[in-house]
Amino acid sequence: MPSEESRRGAGRSAVIAVCVLAPAAFAGWLVWAGDGPPSPGPAPSAASPAGSAPESGDGKGGGGKGGGKGPHAKTLPLAGRVVVLDPGHNPGNFRHTSEINRPVDVGTHRKECDTTGTSTDDGYAEAAFTLDVSRRARELLERQGATVRLTQDGDRPWGPCIDERARIGNKADADAVVSVHADGSGSGNRGFHVILPAKVRAGGADTTAITGPSRRLGESVKENFARSTGSPVSNYLGEGSGLTVRRDLGGLNLSTVPKVFVECGNMRDARDAALLKDPAWRQDAARGIADGVADFLS
Repeated sequence: MPSEESRRGAGRSAVIAVCVLAPAAFAGWLVWAGDGPPSPGPAPSAASPAGSAPESGDGKGGGGKGGGKGPHAKTLPLAGRVVVLDPGHNPGNFRHTSEINRPVDVGTHRKECDTTGTSTDDGYAEAAFTLDVSRRARELLERQGATVRLTQDGDRPWGPCIDERARIGNKADADAVVSVHADGSGSGNRGFHVILPAKVRAGGADTTAITGPSRRLGESVKENFARSTGSPVSNYLGEGSGLTVRRDLGGLNLSTVPKVFVECGNMRDARDAALLKDPAWRQDAARGIADGVADFLS
């Protein structure tokens, strides 16, 4: 048991401590009374756990036809825009000749549902090329906020038929459609060209409303494709303009939205074929297409 003296010493120490602490406590009370209690801050939402970075958008657009996610999605340049890319032909078409040879109505006449496409002399298929370039262009456009749809993504054994390809763009109410191809002309014929729809009003085809915007789209794709790839425009079609107009292509005749074809090069010419088989060049081709679409939509 502590002595009386030690108890008195402890008592004196307690009194001193109270005297020292009381003014500080009183000062703290004055601050609290003047400013109020500190705010607890917003509670973290269930979608954004505490400590996580704010959502920056998923690159697929915001608002309008494109939908979109994230508070910053609408700031992307192509937010709300819908683009359809149409990879020409299908790697499996050659196994389904009876299906692709079935005639379909393209307004001005009837023609086969689809074809196998061409290839380089050593067997690199146009259908493989078009699908690769379309996928690359899709990624570039999605980064700018566009909603991008492919008419086929290697997810079907053949087709679709040319009339269905047109309907896909129409049903999507696309702001722009680009059909990606490579040509199969003779050796020595080099370069790329963009095909525009002619004015057609026959049967179920009426391109009256889209010829003007399709030409603007085509000119934009041509300029950007040339800049990105360094390739010359065709030396055998278009009289040096890089543009041709056709009325026999069902994918154009039946479109109700701006649409063009781009023939990226000639697979039957050795120099063009070497480019078409080069993955780095295909990335440049995809960039030219994506930039052409983006400039048209802006």
